[in-house]
Amino acid sequence: MIRRAAIVLAVAQFGLVFAGLLVGHVERQSLPPLGKRYVELVPRELGAANVITGILLSYRAFDTLGEVAVLFMVAASVGLVLARRERRKENLLGDARLATRQASEIVRTGAQILVPLIAIFAVYIITNGHLSAGGGFQGGAVAASSVILLLLADPRQRFDQQLLSGMESTAGILFVLVGVAGLIFANGFLDSRVLPLGQFGTFFSAGAIPLLSVLLGVKVGCELSVILDRFRT
Repeated sequence: MIRRAAIVLAVAQFGLVFAGLLVGHVERQSLPPLGKRYVELVPRELGAANVITGILLSYRAFDTLGEVAVLFMVAASVGLVLARRERRKENLLGDARLATRQASEIVRTGAQILVPLIAIFAVYIITNGHLSAGGGFQGGAVAASSVILLLLADPRQRFDQQLLSGMESTAGILFVLVGVAGLIFANGFLDSRVLPLGQFGTFFSAGAIPLLSVLLGVKVGCELSVILDRFRT
């Protein structure tokens, strides 16, 4: 009884906090000076129609590299912790895993239909991040969601961990190499102007931002897929 009362009290307190934020929210009618500056700089200096992607993969691309490095460490830690548990479980259960109940026909058929569509949508988000809403992080997360669906359809399904890890490592190395190229051929590390800016608003534009977005999407998608595959056990 006391536990339920504490839960209700905590939920009520959170409700009051969010209600206060909602009541006190005032929609900003204009951009702050810094926002205006970026809105002007990104299309002119980087040739990217999507200001957010331009900022994430150019002005603060080093921070983005740090974020994916943290995600890599999470994936590696999950692998180290759960790999032993998986081996021990296999030794104890043997072939009992094969007796796991399969998903329903609806789930399996839905996975066969939706997984290709999710993959196409993920590619679209990644490759058009410099033109519209999207980018490498978002597209990689969408791609990893297809892994969840595959695991729901067939929990016994195995993914090639070495292939995923190799793709992730290759994408990370190429990301850094593009950054080093910016030091040599442009004005700094991860300067997207290492490639021609192209015509504004077209698919082949914004310098190296589309390339960085693809590498980021591959890296994030593979890392999240490895984590999900490890946790399924």
